[in-house]
This record gives sequence, C-alpha cells and structure tokens, in this order.
Amino acid sequence: MKLNQTQQQISDSLTNGFVERGVTGTEAMMPQFIYNREGDSMLLHIERELDNCSSFIFAIAFLTEGALTTLKVKLADLAEAGIHGRILTSDYLNFNAPKAFQELQKLKNVEVRLAEMHNFHAKGYIFEHEADHYQSAIIGSSNLTEKALTDNYEWNVKFTSYQNGTVTKQLVDAVEDAWQKATPLTADWINNYQQQYQPLVQPQIAEATATYTAITPNAMQQEALARLAEVRAQSEEKALVISATGTGKTYLAAFDVANYKPRKFLYIVHREQILDKSIASFKKVLGEPDAAFGKLSGNQKNTSAKYLFATIQTIAKDDWLQQFDPGEFDYILVDEAHRAGSPTYQKVLAYFTPNFLLGMTATPERSDAFNLYELFDYNIAYEIRLQKALDEDMLCPFHYIGITDYERDGEISDDTSQLKWLVSEERVTYILQQTDYYGYSGAALQGLIFCSRTEEAQALAAALTAKGHPSKALTGATPQVQRDAIVRELEHKQIEYIITVDVFNEGIDIPCVNQVVMLRNTQSSIVFIQQLGRGLRKFKNKDYVTVIDFIGNYKNNYLIPIALTGDKSRNKDSARDDLELRQISGVSTVNFSKIAKERIYQSINDTSLNTLRQLRDDYQDLKGRLGRVPLLADFQEFGTVDCTVFADKYQNYYQFLVKMKEDMHLTIDEERVLSFVSIELMNGKRSVELLLLQQLLELEGYIGQVRFEEFLTAQQVFHDQTVMNSVARVFSLAFFTKANQAKYGNQPIVEIVDNQYRFNAIIRTHLAENGDFKRLFMDAIKAGLLRSKRYDQTQQLMLYKRYTRKDVCRLLGWQTDSSSTLYGYRIKEGTCPIFVTYAKADDVDANINYEDQFINTSTFQWYTRHPAKLDSKEIVQILDKRTTLKLFIKKNDDEGSGFYYFGDVTVQDAQQETFQVKDGKTEPIVKFQLGLVDAAQFDKYLLFEK
Repeated sequence: MKLNQTQQQISDSLTNGFVERGVTGTEAMMPQFIYNREGDSMLLHIERELDNCSSFIFAIAFLTEGALTTLKVKLADLAEAGIHGRILTSDYLNFNAPKAFQELQKLKNVEVRLAEMHNFHAKGYIFEHEADHYQSAIIGSSNLTEKALTDNYEWNVKFTSYQNGTVTKQLVDAVEDAWQKATPLTADWINNYQQQYQPLVQPQIAEATATYTAITPNAMQQEALARLAEVRAQSEEKALVISATGTGKTYLAAFDVANYKPRKFLYIVHREQILDKSIASFKKVLGEPDAAFGKLSGNQKNTSAKYLFATIQTIAKDDWLQQFDPGEFDYILVDEAHRAGSPTYQKVLAYFTPNFLLGMTATPERSDAFNLYELFDYNIAYEIRLQKALDEDMLCPFHYIGITDYERDGEISDDTSQLKWLVSEERVTYILQQTDYYGYSGAALQGLIFCSRTEEAQALAAALTAKGHPSKALTGATPQVQRDAIVRELEHKQIEYIITVDVFNEGIDIPCVNQVVMLRNTQSSIVFIQQLGRGLRKFKNKDYVTVIDFIGNYKNNYLIPIALTGDKSRNKDSARDDLELRQISGVSTVNFSKIAKERIYQSINDTSLNTLRQLRDDYQDLKGRLGRVPLLADFQEFGTVDCTVFADKYQNYYQFLVKMKEDMHLTIDEERVLSFVSIELMNGKRSVELLLLQQLLELEGYIGQVRFEEFLTAQQVFHDQTVMNSVARVFSLAFFTKANQAKYGNQPIVEIVDNQYRFNAIIRTHLAENGDFKRLFMDAIKAGLLRSKRYDQTQQLMLYKRYTRKDVCRLLGWQTDSSSTLYGYRIKEGTCPIFVTYAKADDVDANINYEDQFINTSTFQWYTRHPAKLDSKEIVQILDKRTTLKLFIKKNDDEGSGFYYFGDVTVQDAQQETFQVKDGKTEPIVKFQLGLVDAAQFDKYLLFEK
C-alpha cells in the first residue's frame, strides 16, 4: 500500500525512534522519552501539543488545582480559537480535592467526567490532529500535578499514530469506552463528594502557637548567622542583611540576638503592627519571661525592659530619646532599614552608640540620594533575593498569569485611562470573570488588589462588594487603627479583597493571601516584586499563590519578565529570553496569554533599556553599595548591567564615567585602545585575546608564543593554528575594515617580535604613565573574562548562544571581517555559515521571503539565494563534503543582530526548485534539507516552531 504524506512522516518518525535514528522523522511525530530534565518537561510537551491540536482528551487519575492553574492560560487561548477538550478523571483514593473538581468546572471548552471504576489510575494525554488524520499521545507516570509536570523525575513516552493504527485505536477505544460509562461532573456530584471527602495528607505548616523550643534556624539562617559572626569577629560594628520578604529575617534577627547575648537590646521599626509580630517572634526564639520584653509605642512605655521594641515615631521624640544614655543599648536592630535615611531615623542613630548595629531590609535600592550601604559601613553580611528564596523552598510557590486587560472597541487601559473606564461595569465584570477562572489555593479567597489611584481603589471596592465579593479599600489616608481592622477582616474571611494602591508594597505581613491581582502599570521591578511578595509567605492549606496581572497598553510592560527573573542586565536579548521562561523555580510558573505576550514583546522592542538615566541609577546604586567608583567588572560580579551595554552605547566605560563627572582622564589614543578591547573583545565569546592581554599585563608586557599556547592548553581553552593566526590579525587590526582600523588608532595593539607577544611601545608608555588608563584597561579585560564564563571556552562556538555575523567571522578565523557582505550565507576558507531570520517581517521583499523552517529538531529546511542551480559554483561548494556548514537562526529582525547557533549541519537532500519573484517572474533556487549534527534542544526548538 502506498503511504500518504502523513503516514510516511509517521513511519519515518517511528523508524527513527525505535529502529534507526539515522532515518529523518518529523519532530511533531517523533517518539520521545520525557522525564523533566533541564530544558524539557511534561509541561512543555503538553503545551506544545495543545498549541497544535484540533481537540484533546486527558485521562488522568490525579490532578491538582495548581497544575490546572498553570494550564488555564493555554486553555483560555484554545477556547478563543474554538478548540475543545475532555478530561476523564476519578475520585480514586480521595486524592483529588473537591476544589480541584470545582476548578475543572470553570474550563468552558472542556467537558469533564468521572470514571466509573474505583481503581482508575490512568495517566494519558491524547491530542487529535484532525486535518492530518493522526493522534499524538503521552503515556507514563505523570499525573496532572505541578510536580509531575515540572519537577519530579517521571517516565513518560510520547508517540504518534495514524488514525487507523492498531495501538492508537486500542487506546482511543479504551478511552471512549471509559468515557461513555463515566459520570458527568456536576455541582451536585461535587457537593456529595465534599461531604464524604477525607484528604490523604494534611498540609504541614508550623502553627503560630509553636513554642520557642521547637524553632531552630533553617539553612539560610544558619549561613547568615555565620556571616554575622564573621563580621563581628573582624571588629566591624555594623552590618546589613538583605532578605526577601517571607524568608524569616525576623527569626534570623532573633537568633543573632540570642547568639550575641546583649546586655540590653533595641529594635526599631516604623509601624506598630510590625512591632507586635516581631515581639512575638523574639519571645519564641529567646525563651525569656514576658517581663524581659517591653514596648515603646503608643500607650506602652516600658523603657526598662532588656529587649525594647520601639516605633521610630515614639523613640525619636526628644522627651523619650533623652531618657536613654547614648550607650544604653549594646545591640540595636533597624528593621525595614531602607527607611533609615529619613530625618527621624538619622536623629536616633546619631544619638545612640551601640556596640553593634544591624539593618535588615528586603529592598535596599533607593530612589532618593540616601546611601543605605554607607550607613552600615558597606558590610553586607548576607543577601537572599526572590529567586534564591524560591530555590531554597523558603517561600510559597506562585503561578503568575499575565493576561490582557479588558478591551472594548479597540480601547484598553493605558497610562491615561480615566477613572470611569477603570471602574466601568464591563471592566469590573471582566476582572471578576478572570479572577474566578484563575482561582486561588485554599478554601476561601483572601486577595490583594493593587490599582493605580486612590479613587479607583475606593470605587472598585464598592463595585466588587455590590457584585457579591466583599472588598475594602485601604489607602495612604486610611488611619492605622482602621488599617489593622481591615487586615483582620481579610484574615478572618469577612472580606475577600483588600484593594490598595501602594500601601502594601512593604512592611505588611498577611500570610493568608492566596491571590494577588495587579490592575496597574508596572512602575518598577522593585515595586513589582514588593507587591508579588505580599502573597509569598507560607501558610496552612495554601499550596501556591495565584498572581493575576492585567496587562494593558503600558510602555513599562517590558519590566514584567525582567522583574520575574531578577534580570538587571539591561540587555534586550536577555529580556526576550526572560519572556520565554515558563518556570521560575521549582513548581513556580509563568504564563502569558498570547496577546499579552505579544504586547510585552513589543514593549521590549520599543523601549530603550539603556538610557543615561537608567544607567546612572544603576551606577549610583552600585557605587553606594561599594563605597567607591564601580568598574565594569563590579557590574559583572554583582549581576547587574551587562558590561557590553556600556560598550554598545558609549564605546568604552571611560565615556560613561565622564558623564558621571568622575575625575578620570584619558588621551584620544588611550580611548581608542580602550574602545577596541571594549567593543571587539569584552563580549567574552572567545577568551584567547583577553587572556593574552591579561598575561602581558602580569608579565610586564612580554610573553613567548609557545609559553602562551602552553598556558591556553593548561586553561583548557580552545585554540589551534587558525585561532592563533586569527588572534594575531585581530591585534594587528588587519582583520578589521579600514574604518575600524582608523577608529582603533591604526596601530597594532599587540605585536609579535622574535616569537614573543608584546604591547606596542605607545601602549607600554600609556600603561606606565597613566594610572587611569591602566585601571580601565585592566577592568575591561577582567569584565570580559568574567563574561566569558557564559561560554564554553573549550569550543569554538557554543550551541544556543547568540553570535553576530562579525563574531562568526572572527571566531571562525577568517582573514578579514566580511560581515558587511555576508548576508544569508557565504563560503569562505572551507566554512559556510548560514544565517536565517525565521519569521520574516510582513513587509519583507518577496524576493527573499523564503520558507526556511524546522522540519523537526534534527532537520532544517533552507533555501539558497536566487538565482541558484545545483550546478552553480556556490551550490557545488556547499554540497562538497569538505565544506563545513554552520547554522545560525534568530526569531525575527526585532531581535537585533545576534543569531542562535544551532551547530554544524550536513546536507541530507538538495532539490532544484523555482521561486516566484516580482511581477510573476520565476528564478531557479535550491531547497536543502539540512541535518543538525546536534539535535536542537527542545526549548530552543519551540522558539522557532511554526
């Protein structure tokens, strides 16, 4: 029987998977083993199949709310496209919580039934591809739970079969038989189930009533305590701890006080609500009688207590401050220390002379001119940010949902939206539909909503209450007593939402919060994380936090992926990569609806991430942290601005320092040399040149060629004769165009004389006579070497890293920079790099709008330029087995000049075709099937799958 195209593709794919991997299959149909390794997960495969199927059915015994939340964005997009599915599940072992069944009922495009058999233990996902008459299935150990989809070591097999394949028919028949016998999921069924439901395992979260003897430091706290002890051992009198909200910094402080054993201790904070909770925490840890603890705030003035807890507002008053001797407290702790720049804090801290001063904060970055780091003598004893805290399982996991805001007649919320639009009947209804659909963990909704302005908070609270969702607004004008009462109402489930503007960005602890809703522009990464953090404290019966972000037409949308990942590089390539991230840490996930993702992507493309103001802020923050002028290497070491950002914008760091009015001076010639290192070498994509410069500096300007190559071998850095010849041409400037040679001074940076590398005489003089030049020259080299750690230096090129055409010319060892004429491909010196822009712009010239695409992870379809024939000179060269072909791909032209490297490729097939150009004219062209020597990593392949 002659096979049709789909059957042949399936046949080839199955042969590849089970018989002979040399046979080229189609990626979407290839058998695959899935076990949640890095860059691959069940979640990725399920999402990919959902993107391409015409319908689906899940037969899964166990499911959780969190896993459903992770898929809800995708399922909502499918509902918009009219694609429906079915879920067959069960009440086996009472694993599935009643609320999980309630969440299933919210899936409007999904029909749900309960299997009749009491031991239903299936774990299968079937996807129909109706147009091509085949089904894909994933069967194995993964239930529909967060850990099974992302984190657990699971065994699953994905396979594909034509509609009349025996195995698929058996599978589909079995599912259909079970489906027909199954019971439809209804509200009545859920009510009956809930009445008899007994969970297998109760969540174990420490109760607030636990005694002090049960509390011991966690791993993070033990590390921080050791660092604090080291600081004091070095006779330092001040230290700062930077700790993400919810990571137990109050207990950490109490443990440190217990270790220190102060004669008298003072704790200062700005709000009484924080004070009361801190006293309770300290009592548990210290285990001393209540009489040892006192409070100086409001109506309580117990100033003689050994452990005194004070609000800054009270202790700063002269009547109270003067009652204390300046040396009365040998240990003072300032909580929320980023506030310590205010006059009241400065007054109190200037008055007291403790033996040790500790500051604690989650957000040390300041928008004012106050230098928090200086206050604590630049001693950062310990630092744990959001991502690390999630890695350490110190915070509650979260599922971030980025969806588009309400849109009507093309109008959507933006920076200029009027109040009547923000609280309109239609928008409020839409908000409630979305918050109900995405849900929350736990028995009752206890949510926080952040909005743009006070009037909106008040109007929205009234509107939600009127619709049956009791809510209260809490703004800067709300008195403290009323604030505390509103928080208690949320904690006691008397209201569902507190709606606020920026009041809860910090200094509030409501562990029960299980849903955070963002109805405003992302003002800054700091504020975003502060607001997200309001829901991340662990709490009994809260397995995760749902974060729902309504994304409008805001120019700051680009900040969202940057804030979620903690990316401070100001590099657009990194920001785009952040947007593709699906998992933050553990089971915490990020999900964007299709339209919301496009909106953010456009914001990244339209926004400048490296304005002078932005870079100045980053510079001032790092300068404050270090207590000196930061260098490029400092930015690299602290994981902030990418050093190449300064090179791209200013050519060298010196020019930026001039704008910062720092006292440094370089000559024009010195600047040219610094620009050369910064622009051409500092990206670290090949470390050989940087290492040579480093060695020359360390060895007083000379090193033998043989000795240097021995050094490279010892460092396991890739080098051969082609590389060494290339390095010589780079340093002589012969590699560069005439314009760039002039730009860099027309003088060789490094010469080869008597088989020795050496700086030219002019550079040796500059290094000897100008300390500023030497410092910045060495810094650029160090920054480049730090950045080079991102690349595997044992290889010429590293898979899935971005390279420009100019990078490729240099790293391949070409005699000259041919990037300006390289275009799509060029055969030179035995190598042919192929550059593909995957998604052509809508207005691209028809003459170059080729159908270049992945056939599967191992095969790429590529078209040459036209006119081209199989017997054309360049085609013959490409077909020559002695020519090395290397494939580079970028998503679209918005992504700048960098292309992902997909490795070497071989020609599997070449066919003569014709290509239609303007006015109906056709020209010859060659279509290649290129086989990837290294099959594409799954997550990178998904970036380019059409």
